[in-house]
Amino acid sequence: MKRKISVIVLGVVMSLSLLAGCTKTTPSESDGDTKTTTEVEKKVVNGTVTYNVDLTKYEKGKKVRLWLPVAQTNEEQTVEDVKYDAAGAKASLEKDKEGNQMLYVEWDENADPATRKVTCSFAATRSEVLRPELKESGTIPEDMDEYLKSSKMVVTDGNMKKLADEITKDKNTVLEKSRAIYDWVIANMNRDESVIGCGIGDVEKLLVTKGGKCTDINSVFIGLCRAAGIPAREMFGVRMNDDDITKNQHCWSQFYLPGTGWVNADPADVLKAALKNNWDKDSKETKDLQEYFWGSMDAQRVELSRGRDLVLAPAQAGEPLNNFGYPYAEVDDKPIDYYEASNFVYTISFAKK
Repeated sequence: MKRKISVIVLGVVMSLSLLAGCTKTTPSESDGDTKTTTEVEKKVVNGTVTYNVDLTKYEKGKKVRLWLPVAQTNEEQTVEDVKYDAAGAKASLEKDKEGNQMLYVEWDENADPATRKVTCSFAATRSEVLRPELKESGTIPEDMDEYLKSSKMVVTDGNMKKLADEITKDKNTVLEKSRAIYDWVIANMNRDESVIGCGIGDVEKLLVTKGGKCTDINSVFIGLCRAAGIPAREMFGVRMNDDDITKNQHCWSQFYLPGTGWVNADPADVLKAALKNNWDKDSKETKDLQEYFWGSMDAQRVELSRGRDLVLAPAQAGEPLNNFGYPYAEVDDKPIDYYEASNFVYTISFAKK
């Protein structure tokens, strides 16, 4: 499928292609009001994602449990050929109440520690999502309550509600309000490379620090949308942009526009590109990317899960998970830190087709 794009956004593509260790985004369309003159292929990424997990360091006599997020087919991706090898363990594909799919593996106390190795893979095809025509009509459906409520980290009352009201005070429609929030997040938040992983998305603290990574920045967007009465949700996944994607986790957002449906937004990737390229926020390059990630989404990511405060299947002994973008494991019902490689050994690889 071919789509027309503006010469301006082609410049953004060239700038992003020079990034090392940054999102290899490949925008294919700019603002719908921009005249277009050039045609390019709509981007598609296709390949196999593979987990390799090694929990052999824990001695015999301990119960070890593992949950791996496994992608599934949805409106923006196709997932096939899910395979796993967990010889000597109880293993099964499960789904939690949110619909997230996972591989659950359990070794009892009598298991030989040398058997605590797991391989799991799936084939994923992800197509670039181009911004639809954003038409607003009707009202927000009544079944959207789930996407308007607070979570442990993403609160919607107090200072969050006050700020959302300030940002949207002169806006009358869902589209105007959501865009005002998106622009505010980009103008006022910053990417902080010192944050571990993707961040935890504690929005009350983030309103003070105004710095974080993808979960942090998108949590602020989601919290402000919800506080303004706009349904919003987060996706957690991994970028399919390298051979070794063990540390390539990413979070992004969607908001609900009546008359159109769920619309993508990723202010975090705008701020990441601006930092990596030393772009000013008011630069043409940043503004072009800001337009792209308002409704469009690159193909170099695969969604693994949605939601916050998650109880896995079967339920973990630990607290509900803030999100399920990383492998999760417990030893004798105590969670292992998935950021600590010496205690939780795993790799995630991607083989492009």
